[in-house]
Amino acid sequence: MKKLILFFAFFTALQLQAQGNNLSEKKEKIKAFKTAYLTTELQLTEEESKKFWPLYNAYDDKMREIKHERVKRYLDANENNLAELSAKDASDLLAKVEQAEETAHQERKKFVQNLKTFLPALKILQLKKAEESFNRKLLQQVRNRKK
Repeated sequence: MKKLILFFAFFTALQLQAQGNNLSEKKEKIKAFKTAYLTTELQLTEEESKKFWPLYNAYDDKMREIKHERVKRYLDANENNLAELSAKDASDLLAKVEQAEETAHQERKKFVQNLKTFLPALKILQLKKAEESFNRKLLQQVRNRKK
C-alpha cells in the first residue's frame, strides 16, 4: 500500500510538473509532493502530525530563505567574477557564506530539539533519511526531464 501511494504521488507530481508553467505553481506542487512523501515515510500519528507540520513548515521556510541568501551572495560574487575580487572582498564574502552555513546548522539543531519534545528519535532519523531520499528523487526527475 505504501509503495502504491508513493507511486501515485510521484506520477501525480510528474503530471503536475509538466502542466505548470509558473515557477510559483511548480514550487507549490513540489511542496505538496514533499508533504505527501514525508507523510508516507514518517507515518505520523494524528497528534504527532498536528505538532509536526507547523514546526516543519516554519523550519523549511527558514532554510529556504537561508539557502536563497547563500545562492544570491554566490551569484553576486560570480557576476563580479571571483578571480577579480580583492582579498578583502573575498574575505568578506567567505565570512558571509560561513555565517549562512552556521545559521543553517543552528536552525537545524533548534528544529531537532523541538521535535524531540514530541517525536521519538527514530522518527527524527527517518525524517532526515526521507528528506534526503526526496531530494535525490526530485533531482533524478529533473535530470530525466532534461534528457
